[in-house]
Amino acid sequence: MPSQFASYLRVYEPLAAFDRPRQERWRRYIDGGHVVAQSEGPVRQRAAVWSAMGAVWARLPELPDEAYVLEVAGATLVCPWNLRVRVAQAALVARDGVPPVLADAFVPPALVSQAQLLVDEWRDSDAAGAAGGRLHEQVATWGVPLRWFVFVEQSERELSLRAPRFLRYRTEISKARRRAHRGVSVLRKSVGDAPITDALEESARWLEEFHPRSVVELDYGGLVDLLTDEELTDDDSPRLAAAGLTGLGRGEAGSATSAYEKLVDRWRAVQLQERCN
Repeated sequence: MPSQFASYLRVYEPLAAFDRPRQERWRRYIDGGHVVAQSEGPVRQRAAVWSAMGAVWARLPELPDEAYVLEVAGATLVCPWNLRVRVAQAALVARDGVPPVLADAFVPPALVSQAQLLVDEWRDSDAAGAAGGRLHEQVATWGVPLRWFVFVEQSERELSLRAPRFLRYRTEISKARRRAHRGVSVLRKSVGDAPITDALEESARWLEEFHPRSVVELDYGGLVDLLTDEELTDDDSPRLAAAGLTGLGRGEAGSATSAYEKLVDRWRAVQLQERCN
């Protein structure tokens, strides 16, 4: 199965963020050698969903309970995949804005009932301190949402040009939260209730849901296959995002616009490749 041209924003939480049964489950998972490499994860996720769902989307499939794992300063951090919940949410979202006849044909009512029940139960689990009610991974196809670059700094980049090639940024969640709130504040004062402000604020709220000792990761995933070694090496998207916000904060419209246009142009070139695919 080919790589998916997608980027990922992940949060890895320490085991202490989970209730005891889940802590034990993840310890067994790690000790048993079941951890999946990031380079293999997206393809494995897609294969699991396609295999479980079959030709007809008539029920919620049983899917493996897997996760990405990080070891940071002697601490184990986990980013659960939550595949079954994500499929359920996708089933509900797929009906939005679609005429009932088409919606029922694509997502049968029986599946909708199953999906809604699962999502509601999963969200309720957060009240019991079970680290439920939130997704640890967000996915964007054919590009990186520009707001994601606000959470990281250029100095936090990790780059490999050898197979498997990757480009990612990792940072402490406390730093990501500070940058996000600063960005929201700057945008509120500069452009007001614009879509970009609302989008960044929503992402900032998402970060607040996790344990304070978590790690945030922005992973270019399969997008590295669309970029040359030179483009990956020269990529400075977080610096451009920071420069744009700094310019706005100082009232320097020219520098802010210049940084923003460079960032948009860079990722528009990637997004346009979708039409050629």
